[in-house]
Amino acid sequence: MPSHARDLELMALALVLGARADHRTSPNPMVGAVVSSGDGRVLGQGYHEAAGGPHAEVIALAQAGAGARGASLYVTLEPCSSWGRTPPCVEAVLKAGVSRVLVAMEDPDRGVAGAGIRALREGGIEVSVGLLEAEARRLNRFYICQRATGRPFVTAKFAASLDGRVRSSGGQSRWITGAAARRHAHLERHRHDAVLVGINTVLADDPLLSARLPAARQPLRVVLDSKGRTPAGARVRGPGAELLIDSGSDLPGLLGLLAGRGILSLLVEGGPRVLGSFFDQGLVDAVQVYLAPIVLGGEGSLSAVLGRGAELDLVPHLQDVEMRALGRDVLISGNVHRNR
Repeated sequence: MPSHARDLELMALALVLGARADHRTSPNPMVGAVVSSGDGRVLGQGYHEAAGGPHAEVIALAQAGAGARGASLYVTLEPCSSWGRTPPCVEAVLKAGVSRVLVAMEDPDRGVAGAGIRALREGGIEVSVGLLEAEARRLNRFYICQRATGRPFVTAKFAASLDGRVRSSGGQSRWITGAAARRHAHLERHRHDAVLVGINTVLADDPLLSARLPAARQPLRVVLDSKGRTPAGARVRGPGAELLIDSGSDLPGLLGLLAGRGILSLLVEGGPRVLGSFFDQGLVDAVQVYLAPIVLGGEGSLSAVLGRGAELDLVPHLQDVEMRALGRDVLISGNVHRNR
């Protein structure tokens, strides 16, 4: 049996494999799997590449072949126990004859929620749960949020000057940040299932809201427009991705609608009033701010976030904060922590 240190290494490998899906599995989670012999050699490995395709466990077990009998299986998410687009993974695991399964985390989906783990144990397999669970939850935070809350994971994103302005007094907003930051913003559109802006952003900037990267996923484009002011010739109406126009009067209701369509993640790009509404209603799960090394100033310049705002003793703080240089600019990101 592999040592605990080797168990950690093999589960870490499974997590790396799962991340290779790069969100192309949505609305399914990203999952990686590794099959290991008694002395810790890798016999098979795989990851779920896209929705409707073979699951990670099935790929890894097929690679291992007869060597899977008596081996250990490392998987980043509990194997499924019911039919979807593909057969239950639990059946493949039981048939392969592995002796031990290590699961990073239980599947939060109510249709699974421990059923796969119970089925494996009832089949005589030793199962342990929780190895590198925090990392597994990070990998599938979009999926976990949608299953736990009934709404997509919401990321608030904006680019601003050092003094928090997104538009100058003269109305200029392009470009506050440089090319490297803008490329990263397109990567975030690829990673999220949907991107949302308000009608004022459409009228002021005429954004396309597409992910302009090679082989990128194109998000569902959502515009909050209560009075039907989106121009017929607006670029957001262009080809390449679906457009959803909503009044924006019921943001929780809109998020529920998106979740019902299988949307796991939503990138809210503005403008300031829209961002303020999401913050005011406690609907933001993560924040991404691209800061440019400039100071705009001016009484007529526009702040990045409006709305009611919050007092210092009530404002949600960010945790897991990361800072990254993107050319001349800096990306600050983190998850919203509501219970200080």
